[in-house]
Amino acid sequence: MAKTTIEWTEQSWNPATGCTKVSEGCRHCYAERMALRLQAMGHQKYCDGFAVRTHPDQLDVPARIQRASMFFVCSMGDLFHEEIPAAFVQSVFDTMRRSPHHRFQVLTKRSHRIAELQGLSLFPCNMWLGVSVENQQAAVTRVKHLKAASAAVRFLSCEPLLGPLPGLPLNGIDWVIVGGESGPGARRMHADWVRSIRDQCGRAGVPFFFKQWGGVNKHKTGRVLDGETYDGMPRLKQ
Repeated sequence: MAKTTIEWTEQSWNPATGCTKVSEGCRHCYAERMALRLQAMGHQKYCDGFAVRTHPDQLDVPARIQRASMFFVCSMGDLFHEEIPAAFVQSVFDTMRRSPHHRFQVLTKRSHRIAELQGLSLFPCNMWLGVSVENQQAAVTRVKHLKAASAAVRFLSCEPLLGPLPGLPLNGIDWVIVGGESGPGARRMHADWVRSIRDQCGRAGVPFFFKQWGGVNKHKTGRVLDGETYDGMPRLKQ
């Protein structure tokens, strides 16, 4: 459990870590870079680097925290990774249910597992479920799978945004985050791609959050779009 600088959440919780690359959005994965640094520093949790690992000792951590908070689940991996057993994912969900004062944000690129996991038990009512949508190819299947989920909040993370996303199917979507790639080798994000998504969200009445322009030095490029910052958050259904 740790405080985080990610703008759209408050804390990170990593009951599982590690991942493998599945699409273009993974090419310069920030979590992989961080995991390898932690491995080099001798951090026991990352002794295997970015290999997929579960951490049962972390399961009950949120339930012991009294102050209500927003948790980004598995910021250092993908909870829906194929190597993470469904039974362990259900244990993570059980922690969420025991912590109704918190909200939990789960973000995945493996949207094909949504139906499988939802078929085992209903998703916790305090879980926000999102999919990464870095380009049009990713949008086609991931958004379709997400919209079929019975999550309290469904959201899209268009980060790193690698191409235009015209005609996003926003019906049934509660929130959209957009951000550029950051760190070494960061690929450029065009302003018109961001404006298009912002305007689509405006027409659909979907809250829009602009996270960052990215680049090698994301703190220098900032997160101002056309003279404004966009901090839209979903309207809660619970």
